[in-house]
Amino acid sequence: MAIETFPIPLPPAADASKFKDFGREVRGVHPGRLTDKEFKEIERLLYEHDVLLFRNIDLSPEEQYKLTKAFDPESDTYGHGNNKTEKNSKSILHPDLKTIPRVPQVQLIGNGTVYDYEGLAEAKLRHPQHPGFHKTEISPEDAAKGYTRFYRWHIDAALYNFSPPKVTTLYAVKVPRGERQIVRYDDGTSDELEVPLGTTAFVSGVTMFEILPPELKSLAVRSKVRYAPHPYVWMAPARALSTGLGIVSDGLEMPLNALPEWEESKIKTFPVCWLNSVTDKLHFQVHPCGVQELFVDPLPEGASRDGALYPDGAHITDLKEVRDIFYKMQRPAIDPKLVYPHDWSEKDLVLFHNRGVLHTVVGTFSADRIRAFHQCNLAASSDPLGPTPEHVKRFA
Repeated sequence: MAIETFPIPLPPAADASKFKDFGREVRGVHPGRLTDKEFKEIERLLYEHDVLLFRNIDLSPEEQYKLTKAFDPESDTYGHGNNKTEKNSKSILHPDLKTIPRVPQVQLIGNGTVYDYEGLAEAKLRHPQHPGFHKTEISPEDAAKGYTRFYRWHIDAALYNFSPPKVTTLYAVKVPRGERQIVRYDDGTSDELEVPLGTTAFVSGVTMFEILPPELKSLAVRSKVRYAPHPYVWMAPARALSTGLGIVSDGLEMPLNALPEWEESKIKTFPVCWLNSVTDKLHFQVHPCGVQELFVDPLPEGASRDGALYPDGAHITDLKEVRDIFYKMQRPAIDPKLVYPHDWSEKDLVLFHNRGVLHTVVGTFSADRIRAFHQCNLAASSDPLGPTPEHVKRFA
């Protein structure tokens, strides 16, 4: 049977014109048992469409790891390091991930307590949710009415020492059903988005770049962002914005001298825009919670200076200024009409281009609601590439 693709079902709020190339459901092939030829086709489809959905798939952790590794055969370590997150109790990721013992590159995530599961006698899972992480919270009364928030928009990446994974695979084992919820942005706008309970929401990095006005496109292609050392520990005492798109600048970050031991050479500095070598498109790929500094190159020779930001280049170290710049650039792309909230069913497998999208978990669960997913991503064998000189000349 030949590989077939179909558009993913969009929510009523979506602007379909912005999703023409985004997301495909794939049929006719088992993703855990691909021939070399079939894998090449899946690889092309992923980089062209950013999110691929396979429904009603039986997939072992071993098959999931093999599939994920095929996108970067030289990679072998979970994106944050094998067996690392559970050992660092100060990291905000510590409660969210449980390693499957026989396949340490695959993590069990979800909510509630499971027993005798894939070699784990007991695993207490916690669904990441905004109370305790956002500076403000939805009232219990509004939560009871079904209101919720995006938790944290992010890229799956350690942002220190390890290179960002190329692909994440996410497999639904147990999906609790329930009433739909309404994401409230609570940022001075009236923006809301109805979503399935426990959705994973995605936005396109291509769209994030393409909808920028010219002066911000110019800034994006000329810029690099430096992340904090051990960013998930560094940010842990701080609190996030109500949109989940970054951290409030209250000066609560952990001092650098209080972090676990770190090395300057392992700090990551990445281009703001990452090049898709299959489509030649630029994806705006910044993890807003971990940013620390911004480096801006001068305008290239011959470029117009009219309206240009930082035409002579800049090194911005004021944390609030850096965050404000990125919020201005990224907030338009999480507009309700640009978000794809996946409606999970058990045995769904979603592959997403981790260097091409931002995503977030959404919603809240009571402790007795069991939700179980297998997640796999692998620290890449190389860092992402930025814009080519041709891109800079075109957009700067």
